[in-house]
Amino acid sequence: MPVVEQSELETNWSLITDDEGLQAAAALIAAGTGPVGVDAERASGFTYGAEAYLVQVYRRGTTPFLFDPVGISSFAPLAEVLSEEEWILHAASQDIPCLDELGLHPDRLFDTELAARLLGYDRVGLGAIVEQLLGIHLEKAHSAADWSQRPLPESWLEYAALDVALLPDLRDAVAADLEAQGKTEFARQEFEAVRTKPAKPKAAEPWRKLSGSHALKSPRSLALARELWVARDELARERDVAPGRLIPDSSVVSAAVANPRSKNDLSRLATFKGRASRTELDRWWRAVLAGKTTEDLPGTKPRDPDAIPHHRGWAQRHPEAAERLAAARAAVEAEAEHQGIPIENLLTPDHLRRLVWRPPADPSAENIALRLRELGAREWQVGIVAPIIAGAFVDMR
Repeated sequence: MPVVEQSELETNWSLITDDEGLQAAAALIAAGTGPVGVDAERASGFTYGAEAYLVQVYRRGTTPFLFDPVGISSFAPLAEVLSEEEWILHAASQDIPCLDELGLHPDRLFDTELAARLLGYDRVGLGAIVEQLLGIHLEKAHSAADWSQRPLPESWLEYAALDVALLPDLRDAVAADLEAQGKTEFARQEFEAVRTKPAKPKAAEPWRKLSGSHALKSPRSLALARELWVARDELARERDVAPGRLIPDSSVVSAAVANPRSKNDLSRLATFKGRASRTELDRWWRAVLAGKTTEDLPGTKPRDPDAIPHHRGWAQRHPEAAERLAAARAAVEAEAEHQGIPIENLLTPDHLRRLVWRPPADPSAENIALRLRELGAREWQVGIVAPIIAGAFVDMR
């Protein structure tokens, strides 16, 4: 298939910046035909939150519409038009949370990235499968850009419009491959699982997610890290900037471990860096003092009652579980290769580990299927792997 360069394509698009424009665009989209391509651009790593700074929508019979949420008070008219329509997204789990914040959520979903995984494609990025299936080479220069800036450069808008304009054709090509491989129902169940996945609950103590926090050995160092994290989070929220752009996690942890005796000691700490490490030194020192003097000392991280030991230590500490895991994983890997599906898509690794850690007393295919359903495995996965895992357990006897 000859490859067409992105620069050779001509894409018309409309930038919508207010409620009146959204109303008019929604009417045009309603008059279009077929499923609707949807995409969103965030400013991850630049701004405090993960909200959408551009929403792209395309349906055959229209041109791509690029909606700027900054000037739009409500997306309700668009949500009404898109209700009950199939939405096409690429890697939907990344975009659905920020679309939800705008009141936009699909009633039906087709995820081209997830479908590509089920089809066993070597590369599943949008650019890779567009080139493979449609013969178009996309330039991905702006995928990690700061989409919060205004005005948005024309070249960025052209990039965003083309991404969404190709989704209906890409969806049809991927759907044909799913049908040819007999995986249409697999995909439907996977799409529905993504669409209906509940939002992740907020962590009770988010500061414990600091990268490198394993270095914090004492309650006092944990308190120092907590107070520095809170101070950084407050400043990041105030400035609408990603916290790590002020001071990185490594700086928070290193300062907590060092437990500096004075503000000068903190300023001389070579590992305490970042663009706000010195300009906001008074703020960080106040946080250190709060950590030094608080009587509210954190304990060890609360244990998750559903947690199981890390599987890397099973061989020494839990050899029977390690043996079950090795046998079951080998059987699932062989089936994944036969199906042309990555093993992690045939069965989530966590589901497999939890199953073999606490297998049913009677590890029949029926009981294993029941346990997998309890863990959240989809029916197509259960139907394939339950008898295979049961057979692996029988072979161990």
